[in-house]
Amino acid sequence: MEEAMPARVTRQEARQKVIDSFMTSLDKVIPPEESAPLKGRTFLDWERQAEQLKRAVIPTLLEERSALEENATVEGGGCCPYCGSNRVYLEKQLTREEVHSPEGPVVIERQNCRCRCCDSSFSPSAS
Repeated sequence: MEEAMPARVTRQEARQKVIDSFMTSLDKVIPPEESAPLKGRTFLDWERQAEQLKRAVIPTLLEERSALEENATVEGGGCCPYCGSNRVYLEKQLTREEVHSPEGPVVIERQNCRCRCCDSSFSPSAS
């Protein structure tokens, strides 16, 4: 397989997106304005708010982490994992695959390849 290109995002971009997601969720639980009322009266209410925050932030974290992988973007498809042929080309469009984590759906972008020999398709980052 050819040399992998850099990740699709920088660490700073990924960190900022996760921080923004966290801050948006935190503002719903503990608004920054002192005059804004806090929601919930019981510990169970607070636990539910914390669960909502977790379900908002963790999928964003996982999406950004996947975009930081060195094989998130490649220049070539390498060899076909089905027939071993090197007659493989990268398709132009990325696909967005939804993966279900315990915290909710996570959308991961993938490049796709097609083999000219056996007509199979696959993701080079999964190979």
